[in-house]
Amino acid sequence: MVDVQSGFAPINGANLYYEVAGQGHPLLLVHAGVADSSMWDDQFGVFAEQYRTIRYDMRGYGKSEPVAGEYANRDDLYALLKFLSVERTHLIGCSMGGGTCMDFALEHREMASALIMVASGPTGLDLGLPPPDGFEAIEAAEAAKDWDRMAELETHLWFDGSKRTSDQVDQAARARLLAMNRRAIEHAAKQLGTHVPPLKPSAADRLNQLQLPVLVIYGDRDVPYIQGAALYMGENLPNAQRALMIGTAHLPNMERPTEFNHLVLNFLKQL
Repeated sequence: MVDVQSGFAPINGANLYYEVAGQGHPLLLVHAGVADSSMWDDQFGVFAEQYRTIRYDMRGYGKSEPVAGEYANRDDLYALLKFLSVERTHLIGCSMGGGTCMDFALEHREMASALIMVASGPTGLDLGLPPPDGFEAIEAAEAAKDWDRMAELETHLWFDGSKRTSDQVDQAARARLLAMNRRAIEHAAKQLGTHVPPLKPSAADRLNQLQLPVLVIYGDRDVPYIQGAALYMGENLPNAQRALMIGTAHLPNMERPTEFNHLVLNFLKQL
């Protein structure tokens, strides 16, 4: 069992909850927009056996309260690494967390040693696809402020995934995601904080600038946009590998942790 250091870092007007464990080259885990840092429960201790592993709750998620004012997740990430005296790190980001990691790697290339994009895509990527099935119902639940229904619908879309019912997935992992998402929805309902404009040019238009090793992990039950983004990155990043996890949706690390951990550690071992 590894020792865990935890606390709240004063970052750009917010207090971000973080945990650090292990020794060695730093490895940062950045969660999805429907979750928080506990989505990495099956990775944190395992990775800490070989790396100085860091996870945190972005503002408005988990234990990190939202606050008023403008912010960018990529700037928060940079400030957190400075707070923890990290000069260079491997980056693993899921969904929104992946986009945040890629934006950070473009702005601070000297600090990013490898990038793992999980069920994610470059910010600014437009594939011309319609919203996924079920998105209108989620928007209706949000408009009605029916947070329980919204959380259930989002969990069905992102965890159950395409052509699966809720009883066809791991029930304990699904319950964890539902609880994380419910907390995120409650934070969002406070309507505090405003995102600054995204990178310009966007990450989608600058993939040729990312020379670091990249692993793209995605599931065959995820929405068409994420699968299309994985193919796009595989074709347009200079140094990328793709790994399709069969029978997983948007949180493959929660559905198949052993398989996911094996993919990540094998990739990092090659560096």
